[in-house]
Amino acid sequence: MNKNNYCPLNYTMTLIGTKWKPLILFHLLEGALRSGVLQKQIIGISNKMFTQTVRELEKDGLVIRKVYPVVPPKVEYTLSERGKSLENILRSLDEWGANDLDN
Repeated sequence: MNKNNYCPLNYTMTLIGTKWKPLILFHLLEGALRSGVLQKQIIGISNKMFTQTVRELEKDGLVIRKVYPVVPPKVEYTLSERGKSLENILRSLDEWGANDLDN
């Protein structure tokens, strides 16, 4: 990638600019969550879309997936340091939405 010819906002949007990614990242701001708990917090997301989205976030280094060797399987997601660096952006989006709903 030639960084001189790339728009920073476009780059950011490719990482977090889908319907589901910011929601997953936002819910992980408070700490690690088991897969099932996290998915239940994202209203309207299908199992397939949840799996696809967390895999993309993991691939992009925003989320860490930890699998525990137990039966039944236990999978937990946390934000990486890179993912945590989005906290101010995510909280600002949440605050803007809360304020706009009040209008």
